[in-house]
Amino acid sequence: MLEAANNNELPPIPGKRYFTIGEVSDLCGVKPHVLRYWEQEFPQLKPVKRRGNRRYYQRHDVIMIRQIRSLLYEHGFTIGGARQKLAGGEAKEDVNHSRQIIQQMITELEDVLEILKR
Repeated sequence: MLEAANNNELPPIPGKRYFTIGEVSDLCGVKPHVLRYWEQEFPQLKPVKRRGNRRYYQRHDVIMIRQIRSLLYEHGFTIGGARQKLAGGEAKEDVNHSRQIIQQMITELEDVLEILKR
């Protein structure tokens, strides 16, 4: 498992529409039971639930989970403090969140460029 301070070492988010809880666990470096707990604590996390109560997360959910992980593990926020930070920061975009999106887009564009070079 990834160490808490290594958010930059998380794998890039694939270009899929939906992710299972296991995939999100691997992409964000947290265990599935932690994701289920965070769903109760953070109203921003609302995965789509389908047959048999299976959770399907979208890209924005994965990015939000990475942001929550960063606040809790890297910046030392409590659950309540992270919830307040996210609730107060919804109107203005967080720099870390923007950086993650930009890095993800760069990675995807580099992949496309490699395909086009062939």
